[in-house]
Amino acid sequence: MNDKRNITLTEYSSIFIGTENDGKNIAVNKETFEEIETFVLQNSDHVQYLKLGQNKRGKFLQAQNYVGIIQTKSGRTIEILPKITRLDEDEDIEKSKKILLKMLRTLKDSPFKTTKIANLKVEKMTLYEIFIKMFLEELSLLLKKGIKSNYIKKEDNLKYLKGRLKISDQIKKNSIHKERFAVEYDEFSPDRIENQIIKTTLDFLYKKCTTLTNKKRIREFKFVFEDIKPIYDHNSCFSKIKLGRDMKNYEQVLKWCKVFLLNNSFSPYKGSEIAFALLFDMNKLFESYIGDYLRKKDEIENLKLQDREHHLAYIDRSARFGLRPDIVIEKENEIIVCDTKWKIMSKEPSQEDMYQLYAYGTKYEKCKKVYLIYPFVDSSNPLKYDFGIGKSLELEVIYFDLQMDDFHGIGIEI
Repeated sequence: MNDKRNITLTEYSSIFIGTENDGKNIAVNKETFEEIETFVLQNSDHVQYLKLGQNKRGKFLQAQNYVGIIQTKSGRTIEILPKITRLDEDEDIEKSKKILLKMLRTLKDSPFKTTKIANLKVEKMTLYEIFIKMFLEELSLLLKKGIKSNYIKKEDNLKYLKGRLKISDQIKKNSIHKERFAVEYDEFSPDRIENQIIKTTLDFLYKKCTTLTNKKRIREFKFVFEDIKPIYDHNSCFSKIKLGRDMKNYEQVLKWCKVFLLNNSFSPYKGSEIAFALLFDMNKLFESYIGDYLRKKDEIENLKLQDREHHLAYIDRSARFGLRPDIVIEKENEIIVCDTKWKIMSKEPSQEDMYQLYAYGTKYEKCKKVYLIYPFVDSSNPLKYDFGIGKSLELEVIYFDLQMDDFHGIGIEI
């Protein structure tokens, strides 16, 4: 998987300058390392995508809890996958990749939501090529329904009269050529902004993709858009889109176009050495996935993500320190509060996590139980705590198994 152009890391493994890999730590050349190092340093004031460190071997960059792809301007692609425990080394990469894609489908307002992961054969494909394939699948669905045309105002100097004669232009241009007509007319054409954006995205991806199947499909789709003009001002073109009810079929395709043409990452970044990056915070992704899983339960009717109802304190009746629990489940006579943590718990939750859940449980008056939800590992054991305050309030530590797609052993009591 780690060929000259593509490097695959899992969370908390590293890249370093060298010629031979060290277990799951990957050796790269000096140019690639420095490109990624520059990217890390340029973003270190607001987020740590990789952690810069040093050991006897020299400097290294360790992946943290951000997954996705980083593509350098020199053409190297580094993909970072979530560390899913209990996977055999041989199946680690492919299963981790499929679990990531499954989790991405739950992200709100994302282009991943409608793609059927089971239909994607992702073996030996990089994440970047998989994302291209997902875009092409959406575009295929659009083309089956037909691309939209529109009446577009055009001006031309024709040998026949068509539309409206422009008198001033006729005098300027055709005082000698009496056989011509300076006209303005409406033409029903697919050359509209939405199709121009898709055409431009296909041109862009044709230069970027490396798999033969993706390249072949892009060529086929480019033929459909052959008579449509590309666009060059990518930033302003998306503001001109008009997605009315009749354009609903375009929605997912244009979300993908925005990702590719605007580097519209779900974790904003800056960097002069990076050609493209699409990165996801696993804390948010785990929260989104658990929330989506619980929302689909028949017995759960009222579930909120990132609820903002309560604050920790007030100054002169002005709210301060907003509380934002990951998941709030409202029942008729009880409220259940859950917080997700994408990390491996040691023996007990951190004191900070306990304080946080205590604040949630006390501010929600009807709350009798709070949950801390961690990813499952073999050493995971459910724990139960009693806060011992005036009202009955318990905390349970439980675990979600991403391979089995269910809570392990004990779940949330609804």
